[in-house]
Amino acid sequence: MTKAMTISYEVGDNLYLNLTNKCPCACTFCIRNHADGAYGSDPLWLEHEPSMEEIVDNLRKRNLRKYREIVFCGYGEPTERLDAVLETAAYLRSRENCPRLRINTNGLGDLIHGRSIAKELCYELDVISISLNAPTEKDYMAVTRPKFENAFAALQKFTKDCVKIGRAEVLMSVVDVIPKEQIEASRKLAEKLGAHLRVREFDD
Repeated sequence: MTKAMTISYEVGDNLYLNLTNKCPCACTFCIRNHADGAYGSDPLWLEHEPSMEEIVDNLRKRNLRKYREIVFCGYGEPTERLDAVLETAAYLRSRENCPRLRINTNGLGDLIHGRSIAKELCYELDVISISLNAPTEKDYMAVTRPKFENAFAALQKFTKDCVKIGRAEVLMSVVDVIPKEQIEASRKLAEKLGAHLRVREFDD
């Protein structure tokens, strides 16, 4: 495991923010299982969690107008550092030419913090993308392997809360390693919750 201080990294037209390596899940397909970085980035295992001073200093060096989106997504679950996500989003909003802000989350932030966090996220971000991973609790628990027993119910509640708030676009995602019938079942579940399904390609 190679450690560095890669706070931000580019993927196509987007800028990704890597604020923590903490995660309550151990997904079977997680890129962390077989690589130190993603999409050609420098290592995403952090020497330490960056302070707000370090995050802002890093972002000051970026030309925001060149990005389509800024995405909170690195080698960990971003809501593990909810305050840092919200403060960083507020800082980015204060900059000229701030692009759309998205978070890629496992949807378990309510369980991490012991309270509902949907309103805070939806008022600061433009897109909430939630990793569904599988359409049934049995398959979800097998694939995602969360430390919380009620994780599948919690991510559905979080999704519904975000949809109800109505300020952000709400997506759910699966990776194309699961069977097609599970993808279609996931699409139906996402639509039932009021979200759209995004099928992500597995990056090996």
